[in-house]
Amino acid sequence: MRPIEEREISQAVIDRLPRYFRYLGVLKEDGVEKISSQELSTLMNVTASQIRQDLNNFGGFGQQGYGYNVEYLHEEIGKILGLDQQHQLIVMGAGKLGKALINYMMYRNRGFLFRGAFDTDPSLWGKTVGDIKVYPPDELESFIKENHIDIAVLTLPKNEAQAVAERLAAAGIRAIWNFAHVDLKVPSDVLIENVHLQDSLLKLSYKIRSYERDK
Repeated sequence: MRPIEEREISQAVIDRLPRYFRYLGVLKEDGVEKISSQELSTLMNVTASQIRQDLNNFGGFGQQGYGYNVEYLHEEIGKILGLDQQHQLIVMGAGKLGKALINYMMYRNRGFLFRGAFDTDPSLWGKTVGDIKVYPPDELESFIKENHIDIAVLTLPKNEAQAVAERLAAAGIRAIWNFAHVDLKVPSDVLIENVHLQDSLLKLSYKIRSYERDK
């Protein structure tokens, strides 16, 4: 079998990995030691065949007649997702969304460490969100270098996001988690994960309309 890094994994499989990790984490907390693909299928509303196919992309992990060891599978999927490494994050924009993300993420996600927040509002400089200090924008480049920041979270108005993204890329940021309602243009070696909250709400609106139409 070819090493994982040499095989192309479909985006659909990658999109399901966080769900596997989340469900297995809950099972682990509940004291469940092993689970079959059929049992996991019932919980996740994914076919048992699909689960086996997805996990076989990374080696399988199960044993015939036994199923999956929950703790082991949770740990291995965490490694596949890169959670065996520490990521250093900054937040660009210490407004309501930025503060909410910091407060939510600080205590719920291993492997992701918030190091600082940046905002153009002078009244926020030196204050803290949780334990995270807010800095002025002119300290950005030196802060990224000194703290080995690799991920930036953008919670900015869309008219500011592109210029800030370019500045982050030039400063050596490897990835951007983008909550600004705009598609960013950055060098190909800077990874972007877009989170368009409005798109998600519009999808929900469509589902409601479709459901009502089909009744």
